[in-house]
Amino acid sequence: MSRIGKQPIEIPSDVTIELKDGVVYVNGPLGSESQPLHPDIELKIENNIAFVVKNGDESDRKLSAFHGLYRSLVANMVTGVSKGFERELEIFGVGYRATQQGKDVVFQLGYSHNIVFSPPEGITIEAAENTRVFVRGINKQVVGQVAADIRKLRPPESYKGKGIRYKNEYVRKKAGKAGKAE
Repeated sequence: MSRIGKQPIEIPSDVTIELKDGVVYVNGPLGSESQPLHPDIELKIENNIAFVVKNGDESDRKLSAFHGLYRSLVANMVTGVSKGFERELEIFGVGYRATQQGKDVVFQLGYSHNIVFSPPEGITIEAAENTRVFVRGINKQVVGQVAADIRKLRPPESYKGKGIRYKNEYVRKKAGKAGKAE
């Protein structure tokens, strides 16, 4: 039995959840999301609390995994349309910076050219100061993927730690080459 799947999902007063033809629709002040459900998974809503219920054999491990998965997906949709998600990235390195240009962000990361990064639909990117970048949106998976794509532009290197990293990410630094002994 999935321990995560058993947990109830509290629905804020400004969020509505509908279930039509096996698809969950979640609407809130920041937008709307939808997710198709597995045929053996069911969503029940009582008194502003949603429960993800599985129909079928209790000992089926795959169905238990889906039970927890769909509970997490629905909970993330409720959180996304009510509060939203955010990832913060930091830029380290002399001359490395990011500047806002409309919706796009221009990165100067030590290459011979600037990199213009355009966010996908539903995602906003904000370059605060020169060395901090915020990725915001209502879909947790897309926010995380965009943050990973930005980090991939110049991942932190292991000798000086220069590059783009998540906030509070620890980068282990290697010792440099030892000097020649004479």
